[in-house]
Amino acid sequence: MELSYWEHKSWFSHVDFTIIGSGIVGLNCAISLKEKYSKCNILILEKGSLPQGASTKNAGFACFGSASEILADLEHHSEEQVVQLVQKRWKGIQRLRNLLGDNALGFELHGSHELFPLEKPDFYDKCLESVPYLNDLMESVFGQKPFVTNSNIFEFSNIQEKYITHRLEGQLDTGKMMRSLIQKCLGMEIPILNGVLVEEVIESIEGATIKTKDFEFTSRKVFVATNGFASKLIQSETVKPARAQVLITEPIKNLHIKGTFHFDEGYYYFRNIDKRILFGGGRNLDFDTEETTKFGETKIIQNQLEKLLRNMILPNQPVKIERSWIGIMGVGTQKSPIIKQISESVYCGVRLGGMGVALGSLVGKELADLAN
Repeated sequence: MELSYWEHKSWFSHVDFTIIGSGIVGLNCAISLKEKYSKCNILILEKGSLPQGASTKNAGFACFGSASEILADLEHHSEEQVVQLVQKRWKGIQRLRNLLGDNALGFELHGSHELFPLEKPDFYDKCLESVPYLNDLMESVFGQKPFVTNSNIFEFSNIQEKYITHRLEGQLDTGKMMRSLIQKCLGMEIPILNGVLVEEVIESIEGATIKTKDFEFTSRKVFVATNGFASKLIQSETVKPARAQVLITEPIKNLHIKGTFHFDEGYYYFRNIDKRILFGGGRNLDFDTEETTKFGETKIIQNQLEKLLRNMILPNQPVKIERSWIGIMGVGTQKSPIIKQISESVYCGVRLGGMGVALGSLVGKELADLAN
């Protein structure tokens, strides 16, 4: 497709910064660039009609790591690395709240609760015994000891008698968050073009040539913020896709559950939203199949989500599922995000490890800070 004079002049000439991906990282990167370089021309490209990764498809958890997740991370990372990663998540949420405000985010602070299925008593005991240690480790991040134990006040079934509660974790409305970020970009005169699939980014004399499905143009700098899809554009970094399957119920009368909930080292998660239960996870049932960028459900996971919903979360209560959907995350052997310069003109902010809501705002800013 040949661009008209008007199309080229209005969108694709004299582009200083092009951001590929209009999710949390991409939009925050654009906002930070505009704040830093007010006169620059910024363009955001998105292959879908809406962000195609996980930014509009997540559960809306403002989370930093449950007790079992942190213990699991400590098996592969040093204490210092784990503390730094939790610190990034904490700073990311604070930056997001300061940027948009709690009303625009639909942010609520009800804490989060980690549940422990009955069939893993040794694991439960290990996590309970680790609470004092984890509180000492994390006190420097939060300014207080974040973990406490609570009884099963919400009357879930087939779980151990105690939750481990993180008092500072919250929840937000993902749709409100993304709409607010998009409106902020548009208000700063940062255009977002949807339906533009970038196939290749090539270094050129003038910066980088961006080849799309229909046309190509030149940008002085390019920022890849496609997370789980990053390997298609950046071969030098290892970012594996991780498919997340999520469902939501129809409204439930007298729903008394409040807060966010995790179990199985965070591989399952649920919350209340609009008098419904949103429930997702289960990729640990079949890691190989879920390492994909394809959108689609699998019976093994959907069946397990429905089973747990009825046997653990809402026992003896009729419930109907209204809809389900898929999100694509970016993960790797390390939990820390990749924020780096790839070549003379290309940068990336990817591999958010399923913590995009918490990390995305800070990763976007740090990605923008690489530009000069």
